[in-house]
Amino acid sequence: MNAHRAKKIVGLALASVSTAGVAGCAGAFDPTTDATSPIAPRVQALVDANREYPRWADFPKTATDTPRPIEVAARVNTLRASGGALAGEASRIEWTLGDPVAFANEVNARVDAQAISPVTAETQAEVDAFAAELRRRGAAPPPIDRTPAPR
Repeated sequence: MNAHRAKKIVGLALASVSTAGVAGCAGAFDPTTDATSPIAPRVQALVDANREYPRWADFPKTATDTPRPIEVAARVNTLRASGGALAGEASRIEWTLGDPVAFANEVNARVDAQAISPVTAETQAEVDAFAAELRRRGAAPPPIDRTPAPR
């Protein structure tokens, strides 16, 4: 019984808080300029000059050359017909490459006929030796002894 009353009290409290929050925002829709501010006349002049902006006349007009639904339907039917004709042409093409083994051998022969660049012909050992040489050359030199020589 008491829980029901507590729910009503909490509900009323939330309603009053939200009403107060909305009432607090109401003043933001009718701002006033501080008359003691040195730029108040300029601000008020700008506000008054732009109070009616934007007007409906400033928005672009709707397009007048939009096609009617009948024209759109005609275009769709034309596309369907041309798509059907294209599908018919594609179905008449003989999509065979012949013997796949012979095709693979032909491609391999064309690849083998091309000269291989010298870099591609290097073995893994040659690549590793080259990388080791670059690491050796890229190592920092030993530190210089900066202690003064005895006299």
